[in-house]
Amino acid sequence: MTLIEIRNILGWCSLINVLLIAFGALLVIALRSEMYKIHSKFFPMDEQQYSAVMFSCLGLYKLLIVVFNIVPYIALWIVTAGA
Repeated sequence: MTLIEIRNILGWCSLINVLLIAFGALLVIALRSEMYKIHSKFFPMDEQQYSAVMFSCLGLYKLLIVVFNIVPYIALWIVTAGA
């Protein structure tokens, strides 16, 4: 597998992960009360705690996308720019 193939894979992974986080954020924002009702059956907490947990999870997911997908993609893009 060449560096260009790895770069392309990371590019697609980044795109898919960004779309997933955008979809998740839209669900959390648009359907907040419905999602709270579903999740509160499994994890008893009030709505403020639920919002804090959900946005923390989205923030952590965003950080992981940047660290493990976007930064390596940019690094490989720089390295293989001449290829």
